[in-house]
Amino acid sequence: MIVEQLSLNASTWHNSLNKIEIVPNIVLLFVSPKFIAKAELIDQLLKRYPEVKLLGCSTAGEISGITVSDKTVSLTAIKFEHVQNRLETVEVENRDESFNAGVSLAEKLEFKDLKHILLFSDGLNVNGSDLVSGLRSVLPEIGITGGLAGDGLDFRETFVVANSLISDGIVVGLGLYGDHLKVGYSSKSGWYGFGIERLVTKSVNNTLYELDGLPALDIYKSFLGDEITGQSSAALRFPLSIRVNETEEPVVRTVVSLDEEHQGLTFTDRIPKGALVRLMNSNVNKLIDGAKYSAIEASNAINESGELAILISCAGRRKMLKQLVEEEVDAVRDVIGEKPKITGIYSYGEIGPFREFAPCKFHNQTMTITILSEC
Repeated sequence: MIVEQLSLNASTWHNSLNKIEIVPNIVLLFVSPKFIAKAELIDQLLKRYPEVKLLGCSTAGEISGITVSDKTVSLTAIKFEHVQNRLETVEVENRDESFNAGVSLAEKLEFKDLKHILLFSDGLNVNGSDLVSGLRSVLPEIGITGGLAGDGLDFRETFVVANSLISDGIVVGLGLYGDHLKVGYSSKSGWYGFGIERLVTKSVNNTLYELDGLPALDIYKSFLGDEITGQSSAALRFPLSIRVNETEEPVVRTVVSLDEEHQGLTFTDRIPKGALVRLMNSNVNKLIDGAKYSAIEASNAINESGELAILISCAGRRKMLKQLVEEEVDAVRDVIGEKPKITGIYSYGEIGPFREFAPCKFHNQTMTITILSEC
């Protein structure tokens, strides 16, 4: 496995492509929504490498090495010597089709010796939990990692890249096949719960209206104060943990907007009635520690340094870390060493297991790491 990496900007990307010395069979493209020349870039790559598989998505920040940027493209060219690959897409016209989209994508990728799936999805029109559930219903034993496309902190429009296609409303999956592939992965957050766990007594899809029979927004503000209002991005700093039953490990869900009129909170994913939720908080040091522990677990799973680390972190984490955002990427580098190339995105949701042998989940507010190597 040979990996080459570039960070492209609007003024020099044409010349930068000449620095690629390998003939890749896979190129990952994590593209700022403000990078205007994305169609031209993809056209150039397909002309240079007619057999290549291109996949990726828009971002809320591009990770290249230990640098976090905006208005760029994090390009990673990969040449596998023995690992086979297959790229497939599915359309998702509305969120209610997310489970079936997961089933369809899994069926398209289900071939002999499937070892892992890299997955990137529309960030606004797909229910991440349902998508993952659909995939797991067909491929319960296969590792799946990836994330939902971002759009800065605007939450207006995202896109997915799949070869020449640049579109919203789609999910792309890359199946990796054969015993020569080695993969390690982990998802950790660094967030901690406070207050009591409460029962969801009224919700509709992604909007939570009542906890323990009381208006959800009133409870939220009773802890966090009236500074959390309207579309305030400050709400990103105070997510909820959620579990559907008492035996399940909780996942984190990000608040994206508040409904003052109906006393509701809208999240990035469905909040089902009967679920148990708890307010969460964190600080910079705990978030950085979460990234470090994710890297430790992913590295231990692969039992070597690997060639490429793909980091999917959350837009909410970036909001919390502010100018220290590169510290969590640097923490990953400290763990995995200098050998692996690092690429990734800040996303609207992360996909991956908590740890090796755990089931795949849809997360918010985690650092989800995938380390790849070929033997």
